[in-house]
Amino acid sequence: MTRINLLPWREMARKESKRQFISIGIGAVILMGAVILYAHIHIAGMISDQNSRNTFLEEETTRIDDQIKEIKNLETEKNNLLARMNVIQQLQSRRSQVVHIFDEIEKKLPAGVYLTAMKQEKGELILNGVAESNGDVSSFMRNLEASDWFESPWLEVIQSINKSPDKSAEKTKETRYNNQFTLHVKQTGSNEDDKEAKDKKDKKDKKNKETKKT
Repeated sequence: MTRINLLPWREMARKESKRQFISIGIGAVILMGAVILYAHIHIAGMISDQNSRNTFLEEETTRIDDQIKEIKNLETEKNNLLARMNVIQQLQSRRSQVVHIFDEIEKKLPAGVYLTAMKQEKGELILNGVAESNGDVSSFMRNLEASDWFESPWLEVIQSINKSPDKSAEKTKETRYNNQFTLHVKQTGSNEDDKEAKDKKDKKDKKNKETKKT
């Protein structure tokens, strides 16, 4: 009977299986290393891209903040310029108004009254003066009430300043004007256009003249 020795074949098969296992293991390690390396490179690239985006966003945010500050500064300068322009326009519109006010006061001032001081506060005139009598002050207030430039005059104070009047036939200016007064009157022309106020005044003067003629 013939005998076949199978030991070398089995040993060879075992070695081959071992070699294949080692090869597969090495391949798996290499593949795993490649996957890990790729993942690391990919994640590092993503982190780098994100860092670049973050840097870009920070730079853009800083630039936009600077622009916002500049816009706010420009808005402040614009508001300041508009305020100055409004002040200039008001001053220009009041230039002729002051002339009208002085002219109107001069026309409405009775013969027995003269003014010593005048002050303007928030659309109101404060008039200080002296008069020969209380009736002259009342006449002055009625004249102001009838004016197109003034309204609602009211007397703050009136008092005698000459306790020992001169009884001589000829009185000086100081002895005649012995009633000191302070009165307030509102300006109606301060809130109107000068031309409209002047037209209104001219119409009233014309009407008064026609009434006197009749």
